[in-house]
Amino acid sequence: MRRLGDLEAEIMDRLWTWGRPATVREIVDDINDQRPVAYSTVMTVTNILHGKNWLLRDKKQGRAWLYTPVRSREAYAAALMEDGLGTSRDRPAALIHFVENMSEEEVAALREALQAVGEQAAE
Repeated sequence: MRRLGDLEAEIMDRLWTWGRPATVREIVDDINDQRPVAYSTVMTVTNILHGKNWLLRDKKQGRAWLYTPVRSREAYAAALMEDGLGTSRDRPAALIHFVENMSEEEVAALREALQAVGEQAAE
């Protein structure tokens, strides 16, 4: 999975944070609170994200599209981690380095996730 570009990530971040469908106008207005960006630029990038199957779009009343993320922020992060792990010739060694850099809370969360996956596999 290719990492999202800067504007792609900004758009996806807003949609993930809001947890609801949004129009390009809403996204542009929110980005413009922090920095200027053209409506046409955001429209182009949302269309690209739709074409890459990152966004679903449904017709709103009138001519505007409502955009909704196809996958969650967590699914995106997991796919990036899997890609990073896939670049290693020694996956167990890469995992060890990854875990060595985790906080105690992250290690505990990883243990819980492994236990939950193990329980699901046993069912």
